[in-house]
Amino acid sequence: MESTKTTAFGTRDVASPEDEKDGTLVDQDDMRRMGKKQQFKRNMRPLAAWSFALVLQATWEYLITSDNTGLQDGGLAGLFWSYIFTFVGFSFIIASLAEMASMAPTDGGQYHWVSEFCPRRYQKFASYVTGWISVLAWQAGTASGPYLVGTIIEGLISVRNPDFAAPGWVGTLLIFLVVLVTYVVNMYGSKLMPILSNFLIVLHVLPWAAILIVLWAIAPHQSAKTAFMDFENFGGLPGMGVSVLVGQISAIYGCLSSDACAHMSEQIKDAGHNVPKAMFWGYIMNGIMALVLLIANNFATPSVEDSLNDVTGFPFLYVFKQFTSTSGVNALTSIILLPMIFSNILFNAATSRQTFAFARDKGLPFHRWISKYDEERNIPGNAIALSCIITCLLSLINIGSTTAFNAIISLNTAALMFTYTISISCVIYRKIWLPETLPRRHWDLGRWGLVVNIVGVCYCSFALFWSFWPTEMPVLADNFNWSIVIFGAIFILSLVMYAVKGMNEYEPPVESVDTNVS
Repeated sequence: MESTKTTAFGTRDVASPEDEKDGTLVDQDDMRRMGKKQQFKRNMRPLAAWSFALVLQATWEYLITSDNTGLQDGGLAGLFWSYIFTFVGFSFIIASLAEMASMAPTDGGQYHWVSEFCPRRYQKFASYVTGWISVLAWQAGTASGPYLVGTIIEGLISVRNPDFAAPGWVGTLLIFLVVLVTYVVNMYGSKLMPILSNFLIVLHVLPWAAILIVLWAIAPHQSAKTAFMDFENFGGLPGMGVSVLVGQISAIYGCLSSDACAHMSEQIKDAGHNVPKAMFWGYIMNGIMALVLLIANNFATPSVEDSLNDVTGFPFLYVFKQFTSTSGVNALTSIILLPMIFSNILFNAATSRQTFAFARDKGLPFHRWISKYDEERNIPGNAIALSCIITCLLSLINIGSTTAFNAIISLNTAALMFTYTISISCVIYRKIWLPETLPRRHWDLGRWGLVVNIVGVCYCSFALFWSFWPTEMPVLADNFNWSIVIFGAIFILSLVMYAVKGMNEYEPPVESVDTNVS
């Protein structure tokens, strides 16, 4: 049965509630226009989509726990002001991506948008390379979360036993444990995920409120001048300006992955309407929460240098130790780790769908195996397993390098910025030269849309440039930013794979698009 629904975008046909497989009639039209078969059940509704975006991005959790680089290269003031700049810059990116997600709501995301909006002669090649870099970006991001959780657990052991100095393999085993939890929940708890997503927002907001209250009510406070105007350059970089620009990687990492909902589009009901809303407003809410907590944390940090040299390796644990007991540190850290673990679970879900979609278009080796769909569980089971395996392989870097985390988040940043730059540039091209060919969209940036897109692509290019810089001088083998090596290797590999297989096998999404469906 069908009915209509009146929204801010007018009257739209919607499918009956029991039509979980195909979603609304608008969803069906979108899939038919894009030439894609509806495989997933559309069992995520607006609240679940919004909660998914909030919990996966986990801005305040990742900002407060991975602020080492920002504090080393910029200090309290550098971290604060670079976050403000990053938050504003990313808002243009997310608005642009949300608009594209409304035009083409597919799990493929960036590589699909490039294929559909790129100049015709470059569509296949540009889409293929973007797909490879997008897979790299999401796999690196999926690895960074368990890495951070595992090493924080190591840091907690150091709080109780300052002499504890575990070899790298211990941290790697802890990462494997986090990956195991992620795998089990995604594989065997998938049917509960839409329901669970509705409640995960509580685990995101309540710990934030608890940490905020403790920092304001119990911790001793610095002056406002120290919190907002004391810049530091402990990395020995050439000049304070360069130091702050390099240190912005901490702020960027917290704002990354706001497009996650786009990679769940084929499981979200009325995706063309709900996905862009979840992406943008989830980003705004997360960003404001992170800003408030960052201010509180700045006031509660008595010494940046001491926090960087703390035995735990985490400045936020140093801050907690200044005003509470060991038990208190454990309790406060535990309520941060819980939403981070769920963030890892959701991150794997989004990553596996993005990887599945690219394999579905024959963009990856062993694409038939990777794109296998488990109808009983409504999941891309093999893609989930592959993502967990890649996370474990990347975590092996931890055994031989203490700077592995910086390399992984720099890689995540660089790869995502590359895909954002290419996809937003393509939609700019369409808006200028072929605006009549753009699909309908429910999330419309209006007359300022082109300006928003241009500012967004400029910020992407800026962030991409700084993501490859080393975080300290002099540059040695153990502090070199290896992300540029990995990024370059995957980029070259994508070119080789395109020449060997992609040119003949890859099926760019644009070839399946039905231009007669509006």
